[in-house]
Parts: sequence; structure tokens; C-alpha cells
Amino acid sequence: MAPLRRLRLCLLLALLPPPPAAPAPAPAPAPGPLRPPDWAACKVLSRELSRLLAAVREPHPVLEGLQLLEDEPQNWPPRIRCSDACDPPSLESNHTRCLQRVRQALQHYRDLLGSDIFREQPQPQLQSAVERLLRHVPDGHGRAPRPLLAPTLLWEQPVHRHRALNRLRSFAALIGRVFNHSAR
Repeated sequence: MAPLRRLRLCLLLALLPPPPAAPAPAPAPAPGPLRPPDWAACKVLSRELSRLLAAVREPHPVLEGLQLLEDEPQNWPPRIRCSDACDPPSLESNHTRCLQRVRQALQHYRDLLGSDIFREQPQPQLQSAVERLLRHVPDGHGRAPRPLLAPTLLWEQPVHRHRALNRLRSFAALIGRVFNHSAR
């Protein structure tokens, strides 16, 4: 009897009209020159982000001093490298590459702060600070594709949250130096 039901279901599905086609994506705007960043606002906002991060307390005291050794996961933020030209002499001549990398990382942290690892311990002030900073960092030539964050198990969330906050603290210190230098 079960094969007959499957056959009926297949026949019914074949008679259904096809789903409507998805609208064509809008063409990407032609890359143009980056608008100049508001260095002073970025400096203030990066300091605020660092201040907020310093105030975040670990709900599990055992994680406070924990240093994790790990293989590099694919879905962690873009790292700022020497080739990104975020050093003071490079920033004075051309800041485009550095700001693109900063923006990519900020977008990643915004997504991470809104992910399931922060569901139990949401950080709305951090999310807001990252969003405000993103509004002041010029948009480069589109967003680099980012892998979706895999759902985590409930017991993994505190460890992932701890790791994410530590990396965000390091990143905030670095961009604080970039914006402090450039705001002079």
C-alpha cells in the first residue's frame, strides 16, 4: 500500500505548477572612489567599543583566564595583515585597503554578535557600537562573501562567545590605533 501512496504523491507533485521564478538580482553599482572617512567619529566610536568590551564580564569565571589553542576555523573574522597597509605611513598615503579590511571585520563581528552564540547573553550595546562604527567606515567595492555561521550546540556557546569577545577586543585595540593616528 505504501508504494501506491508514493506513486500518487509523485503524480500530484508533477501536476503542481512550478514555483514562481525569483526576481533577477539588481546589478552591482560600479565601484567608485571611496568617500573620505570621518576619522574623528571613528576614533570616538572605536574608543567607545573598547570601553564597552572592557565592561563585559564573563558569566563563567573559569573562562576568564582561558587561552584556547585551535585550528583556524573558516568562519572567523578577516584578520588585518601587514599587506592591508594599516600602518601609519601607509595610512597617510592610501587608506583604502585598510578600511576595506576593517569594514569586512566589522561586518563579521556584527553578524557574530547577532548569532546564536550570543542568544543566551545578548550584547545590544556592543551590537549598536559596531553598527555605528560601520556607518562611518566607507563601503569599499562590495562585501566579501562570508561563510554562514554554523549553529552551535548549547554547551559550546560560552566557549565560542569567550573566543569571539577576545578577538573583538584585539580587533578594537588595533582599529583604535588606526583611527587615533588618522584622526590627528
